[in-house]
Amino acid sequence: MTLDMTEPTTGSTDAELLAEPRLVVEPGVAARVSAVAAPVLEGMGYRLVRIRISGESGCTVQIMAERPDGTMQLEDCEAISRALSPVLDVADPIDRAYRLEISSPGIDRPLVRRSDFERYVGHLVKVEMAVAHEGRKRFRGKIGAVEGDRVHLHRDDVKSGEKTDVLLTMEDIGEARLVLTDELIAESMRRGKAQAREMRRNLGLEPPAAPHASISEKTTKNTKPQKKPAPTPKKPAPTNTKKHRLAADRARRGEIEPDEGD
Repeated sequence: MTLDMTEPTTGSTDAELLAEPRLVVEPGVAARVSAVAAPVLEGMGYRLVRIRISGESGCTVQIMAERPDGTMQLEDCEAISRALSPVLDVADPIDRAYRLEISSPGIDRPLVRRSDFERYVGHLVKVEMAVAHEGRKRFRGKIGAVEGDRVHLHRDDVKSGEKTDVLLTMEDIGEARLVLTDELIAESMRRGKAQAREMRRNLGLEPPAAPHASISEKTTKNTKPQKKPAPTPKKPAPTNTKKHRLAADRARRGEIEPDEGD
């Protein structure tokens, strides 16, 4: 089982992505496996990507799947295997013993839906046409804008006299696969780290991300408590006023008590 972590850049909902048809249809035995596997996967909330049947070291049936958002974890592979194995045993689309392998599409994944091309705009891809485009079947270049059922390809394998940009009809594509580049690896690692952080948060192993704080006048001011200014001491009452002198004079004459002037 292999893992891959990606994220969509389209605005489609999960339900729309689940219902989106593939551009590629497998032939022969793989088509029979697809007819059995696709409804089971969709019922579980996954999308079928590709089915490969290999005869090396016995028969191996590889089913590539993903969530609508492009993510795929080990637990997803195990859940699909448990659900799909008994259904395949009953339907029996393969007339010999085989080993079932559930995997993610991988980093250098095949592109099988319109949304795949939208998601990986700007990345390098190899394309093999089922129907030749202007007499040519193989192209290599960076994915450009998607227009309806066609996709722009900015070629890097141009020979003298050939067009740099081509507009390919997606239904005419037989095989399209991303080319492993430093840019693709870096993006996959970035997305993988973001997915791992989200998983840890969901498991309670990491605190939730802090909300974005808006800077306001209130928060930018110094909020340390300010010391209150010490009260101004009261000046002592004067003791040598005219009133006091008159009172003292009267006291000497015995007319009042000495404290009367206070």
